[in-house]
Amino acid sequence: MNMMVTRRALLGGLALGGSTALLPRAAWAWKDAGSGPYPATQAFIEGFVDRRELAGALAAIGKGQAAATFLGAGVQSLDGGVPVGPDTLWRLYSMTKPVTGIAAMILIDDGRMTLDQPIADFIPAFAKMQVQNTPDGVLADVRPAKTAITVRHLLTHTAGLGYNIIQKGPIKKAYDDAGIVGGQASRLPIPGLAPVTAAPSLAAMADRLAALPLIYEPGTKWSYSISLDLLGRVIEVASGQSFDAFLKARLFDPLGMASTWFQVPKGEVGRFTSNYAPFGGALIPFDPAASSIYLDRPPYPFGGGGLVSSARDYDRFLAMLLGEGETGGVRILRPETARLAMSNLIDDAVDRKGTFIDGEGFGAGGRVSLPGSPTGEGIFGWAGAAGTIGFVDRKRGYRAAGYTQIMPPDAVPFQGKFGETFFKDVAV
Repeated sequence: MNMMVTRRALLGGLALGGSTALLPRAAWAWKDAGSGPYPATQAFIEGFVDRRELAGALAAIGKGQAAATFLGAGVQSLDGGVPVGPDTLWRLYSMTKPVTGIAAMILIDDGRMTLDQPIADFIPAFAKMQVQNTPDGVLADVRPAKTAITVRHLLTHTAGLGYNIIQKGPIKKAYDDAGIVGGQASRLPIPGLAPVTAAPSLAAMADRLAALPLIYEPGTKWSYSISLDLLGRVIEVASGQSFDAFLKARLFDPLGMASTWFQVPKGEVGRFTSNYAPFGGALIPFDPAASSIYLDRPPYPFGGGGLVSSARDYDRFLAMLLGEGETGGVRILRPETARLAMSNLIDDAVDRKGTFIDGEGFGAGGRVSLPGSPTGEGIFGWAGAAGTIGFVDRKRGYRAAGYTQIMPPDAVPFQGKFGETFFKDVAV
């Protein structure tokens, strides 16, 4: 992955700088006429721009199937002055994962695969996997896997796979050498880290991944991983279409998501954001919109972190989820399949301690809140490495998403506090 931030930073690890007092003030904000019900969220967004911590930020909130309210402040790029808006383009990164998850559920609805079907039925190379005796240990110290990897395992990060942005030691090097990556961030090199050349296709990535040992026994541990990218290849084989073509035909076109791509068209650069990292009291544009790596066709469509979209488009996706598979008269999934996708698909025995979902469940590419969760049950969604976050709250009947572009995402508490702020506005 070509990036100017560390592996850990992609997951919200270490901040890159101190005070952002040197950032120019964006001395304006906007909201539409219907934004009155969400004053905490509006103030939250404006605060980051006023404090010069973010170039721009935006929220999209909808109740039921009603039109979304968009709240925003700041600009797409500090050197351009174009205000953010509903049709601004953002790097979704891992907010791509629920999209891929729902694509798989469409094929389950179609009867082309089942939730607990071994993926070796589609990619035979995964029929006889080996598992490391010591996670991240010596590659040759392995044992045969007891359990076949299934579609459910890929949907829920329980396949035993790894991520080159998380793993260490020999397995991380093996992933890098094989070009098994889940996204891209910049044309610029990362000081101190060797560049990684991604595999040339999803098919090649899958075959190379199958030749490496698993890190954990399938079905035993939640391990954030390349599994949703691998699922993209399963979707290709099961559907008979390329992964990106399947998404367009079965999700994006039916939902009217005309601004969602793996590659930003040259004619759309004017509404694309720049991606920033805070360093030395300033925001450094390490992926400027005008020269972004997202203007190039990716080596393969990254189902775990490759999409660019607008708040308006992603809100259509969330509205479909909240409508249990239907929005605007267009049905994507049967209601029972949509409910299954947003339910907890992992067993209580799966080890989640110390992970991103400690105490929570996981569905088709997104975290699922449980009855004992702080918010109660009914929430499904996920967040992205550049600060975005999106979810549906089925219990209260809302859909909500927050957008900005900063790496690492925990350099400022936008992503981390967005949900908490949203709930202040909708508490009943």
